[in-house]
Amino acid sequence: MRVSRDGVGMTSRRTRERMVMRLRRQGIRDQAVLDAMLEIPRHLFVEEALASRAYEDTALPIGFGQTISQPYTVARMTELAVGGRRPAKVMEIGTGSGYQTAVLARLVRTVYTVERIEALQKRARFLLYDLKIYNVKYAHNDGGWGWTKHAPYDAIVVTAAAREIPDALLQQLAPGGVMVIPISQGDRQLLKRVTCRGSEFEVEDVEPVRFVPLVGGIG
Repeated sequence: MRVSRDGVGMTSRRTRERMVMRLRRQGIRDQAVLDAMLEIPRHLFVEEALASRAYEDTALPIGFGQTISQPYTVARMTELAVGGRRPAKVMEIGTGSGYQTAVLARLVRTVYTVERIEALQKRARFLLYDLKIYNVKYAHNDGGWGWTKHAPYDAIVVTAAAREIPDALLQQLAPGGVMVIPISQGDRQLLKRVTCRGSEFEVEDVEPVRFVPLVGGIG
């Protein structure tokens, strides 16, 4: 998977412009988020056989039982986590394809991304490097525990569904920091936005979502 696959040139640019127009209609308002979605070539983050579907509003498989989230979900989670502010340090749980990582990297000073599947992490790392995205630090470990070495974080984006909000991640949020995380509730999942208010946490229910499960001791 190399950047040279961007041979569709302006066609993919126009396709991304249509995707951004759709995101506006779906309620994404933060212009910086929309600009990031416009600039990142999503078709490079999926398998070549699926590249023609890259800008559809659907999740696509990326191997190892994982998926790349649909564009709306990426934009919505990014807007919830960093919209209206430009945090310095953001932790991402679940690098996956690297697409969400790339979008975040355009909006914050440093992204700390954690992935438990080494092959996915390596593929994403090489691709982001090829795209000249250098403000990302990578860890290969159980994302459920976060990355305490660099805590606290101004925002945390979790791209897999947990059974409950992990206390270990709450403790890595900076005061005023925001975590966006899907939580499994019975047979459905609900996206939640958690804001650190000193020693307390404000939890807001956002909307139904569908993610692969967070694997780990606290998932």
